[in-house]
Amino acid sequence: MGWYGDHVVPRIIDAACGAKTAPPLRRRVCAGLAGEVVEIGFGSGHNVPFYPPEVTSVDAVEPSDTGWRLAADRIRASSVPVRRGGRDAQYLPYEDDRFDAALSTWTLCTVPDPGAALAELRRVLRPGASLHFVEHGLAPDEDVRRWQRRLEPLNKRLLGGCHLTRRTVPLLTAAGFTIREVDFFYEEAAPRFLAADALGVALSP
Repeated sequence: MGWYGDHVVPRIIDAACGAKTAPPLRRRVCAGLAGEVVEIGFGSGHNVPFYPPEVTSVDAVEPSDTGWRLAADRIRASSVPVRRGGRDAQYLPYEDDRFDAALSTWTLCTVPDPGAALAELRRVLRPGASLHFVEHGLAPDEDVRRWQRRLEPLNKRLLGGCHLTRRTVPLLTAAGFTIREVDFFYEEAAPRFLAADALGVALSP
């Protein structure tokens, strides 16, 4: 990724993901997680304080060493064991049917091949296991979409490949997941081209 991608982008994301509007969404998306969980795009660990007590362990998949170092204090303070179990969501180092649940928060926008990452999640999730997600993507309003299309090339360069126009639910269903519940909304106090979110739960077959 180069020096900028390795050292600057994780700090920008850490600051952005620590915005005051994020904790309520993290609390919502983590609600109902239980057992052994795999979290892709762990980042700097902003979800850690919101893991429910029913979670017995979390395997964190995170490519950035800087992001992992920034997560150290949150991991130490956690009552849930967290271990770094992989670096690439597209190639998960786990056996089939390993996990009870998965978590992805603002991650599928940046994974180079989200279809491959979701196929890997399906592989390592037990049948009927849940994938809890909150992802930003293509907005419902055409005037916002126009800005997303214009700004996406710049956004990808500045934020480590982050796409603005991916469609979360079609990606999930194309990978074989069944949507159990989903809520679409714009995040408050954020530019709409960055803040068209889908939050919900999908089930692995």
